[in-house]
Amino acid sequence: MIFAEDEDDPFPVDDGCLFSETFSQETAYRLMGEELRITQLFGANLGVAAPVWEAALHLCRFLEDQSVELRGRRIIELGAGTGVLGILAARRGAEVTLTDLPLALPQLQANVSANAPPDGWPSAPPAVLPLRWGQDHLGFPADWDVVLCADIVYLPETYPLLAETLAHLCQNGAVAYLSSKMRREHQTQSFYEEHLASGFDVELVHRDDKQNNNIYRASKRAEQ
Repeated sequence: MIFAEDEDDPFPVDDGCLFSETFSQETAYRLMGEELRITQLFGANLGVAAPVWEAALHLCRFLEDQSVELRGRRIIELGAGTGVLGILAARRGAEVTLTDLPLALPQLQANVSANAPPDGWPSAPPAVLPLRWGQDHLGFPADWDVVLCADIVYLPETYPLLAETLAHLCQNGAVAYLSSKMRREHQTQSFYEEHLASGFDVELVHRDDKQNNNIYRASKRAEQ
């Protein structure tokens, strides 16, 4: 996800110059036996939505190592950025919805189109939709199987909004997998221990000390 510096609104406004003074870089990734070609757009307004973050690759590898079933599952990704994680899930047979702020959607849609399998998507082409946490979530269904999040926990003022959005998306039993660089300066740990733990059962399922990256599995607790 990308955010404006305006403290009154953590979400940016599209001023129409998304692709001005922008350069691109295409990188090939081999994940779960799939080859993905992901374009990253640097410059202009994309900010942190431009690159493929290591946390996304960590989660891709974790899902493979743990043999997490993706085929036939209804999956939504928050803060999809370049889309590498959700596109991989769609290539593996999941029905995927990729979400991010409006500014990031052109890059996201371009990567979806570029990675369409020659024989067609196993389930359906990934949907690409805008979702501002705490604002748009009620317009989305709550019957997902899996919610995916990679390196989207870094701006403390958005933590209550993200927790609220996850609570809606997971209310009918979805499991959330969240991969995060554990940045002390961004109080990342507090999101999991305070904001998310207030309504979810949260389990640390993988820790990479070298990259300082944690992967959590979370499920919403039934309301009393």
